[in-house]
Amino acid sequence: MAKKEARIRRATRARAKIREIGRNRLCVFRSPRHMYAQILSPDGERVLASASTVEKELRTQIDGYPGNCSAATLVGQLIAQRAKTLGISEVAFDRSGFRYHGRVKALAEAARQGGLAF
Repeated sequence: MAKKEARIRRATRARAKIREIGRNRLCVFRSPRHMYAQILSPDGERVLASASTVEKELRTQIDGYPGNCSAATLVGQLIAQRAKTLGISEVAFDRSGFRYHGRVKALAEAARQGGLAF
């Protein structure tokens, strides 16, 4: 099984479990160059809030390369701030099949420090 197929299989299994719980989902995607985070409704049809390193607001704060842990930390802080303005305090963390390590871990810890519970 190819690496990407295995990641998608893991993500599908986790998303089915999150859908069972019926909670808002903090979905994370990482590309080699950027980090993306979205808060999705429990049914997965609507994006309630989003943040990424491609946004102009964050690009000015990032010093250097946008695909590192410090940039992921900024994305985590921003998504937590936007969720709090919407009144969202609890989410389920969907790491999209990526290992909980490095940039994914940095984003998750920053979101927790920002006030999101998962």
